[in-house]
Amino acid sequence: MTLSGQPWEIVLKNLPHLHRFIYVLHGVCGYDDMRIAKLFNTSTETVRLALQAEEANISRILSLTPDHGTAAMTAEAFHQALLEQQKTVAIPRTVTITVHMGIDNICQPFLDKRKKQRTRRTVLIVSLLVAVCLIVGISVAVGGGTAQTDPSATPSESAQVSETPEPTDSTGTDESGTETGDTAEAETASYYADIEIQDYGTITVALDAEAAPETVANFVSLAESGFYDGLTFHRIIEGFMMQGGDPNGDGSGGSGTTIVGEFSENGYENNLSHTRGAISMARSDDYDSASSQFFIVQEDYPSLDGKYAVFGYVTEGMDIVDAICEAAQPTDGNGTIPAEEQPVITSITIRTPEAESSGQ
Repeated sequence: MTLSGQPWEIVLKNLPHLHRFIYVLHGVCGYDDMRIAKLFNTSTETVRLALQAEEANISRILSLTPDHGTAAMTAEAFHQALLEQQKTVAIPRTVTITVHMGIDNICQPFLDKRKKQRTRRTVLIVSLLVAVCLIVGISVAVGGGTAQTDPSATPSESAQVSETPEPTDSTGTDESGTETGDTAEAETASYYADIEIQDYGTITVALDAEAAPETVANFVSLAESGFYDGLTFHRIIEGFMMQGGDPNGDGSGGSGTTIVGEFSENGYENNLSHTRGAISMARSDDYDSASSQFFIVQEDYPSLDGKYAVFGYVTEGMDIVDAICEAAQPTDGNGTIPAEEQPVITSITIRTPEAESSGQ
């Protein structure tokens, strides 16, 4: 047994691995019994028994810790002290999004029988997450230190999907709202899409059919058919992205058909990166579930690369993306926007490079 370090270090280092993970979920991240049970596809009674065992383990460890005045501290007192310390640390909302969505994504393979072959890798990632929570997250909450943790969330359709991206410095925009550094994207454009948003203006996107041919063909077809007219951006997270194109307006809908995910983890070469201004397809945990929902990235998120299909970049109107993201008032950490406040897509007009060069 390791008895060196701060009380929280001693407790967490000496808890069994699974109990340690459950404690982070329950005691720090605020997951209730039902949510933990859902993550592991087990019963709430099993989780309740695990938490009881966890309390006994913490009490036993604390009883063997003579320093720091913790000899007489109970598990409940320890937990309350941790929560009090956590209240004194300003943790950004986007960090909470990072932790919660990262955990959901890591545990998803347990719920998906089609991905049994990923179980071993998932267990390793769970262990890694525990280590990260110990070294970074808990040290911030209990020790009052400073953690360099980045915001995270990923676009989703019917099922919640998540990653833990590490943003880099975003590309700047000029005063006109034109994305700087967009020359390469414009040169490879197969089409241009003018996304007109009610009360905001027009966002112009250069679509790259060479990098994502089926994705671009699907988007162009839907736009030209008028499918997107009147739909909305239902999910917006400032500093991350704005997601729309769902006829249901809540992240659960699509066009009725799906396309393959044109990204490397699904066996497709696509070198486009989720940098500021990228447009990419939303999907569920099924790699080939993308349909009509898309998202525009407000800040660089290269950790999404290879997992979602980027199919173009904003060439004009990033100031509009910024304005929409800044004005958004989501009702939860997932970026949900009330129906009456969702920005409306008036229309999406598709143009060819030839029309662009002729000034039409």
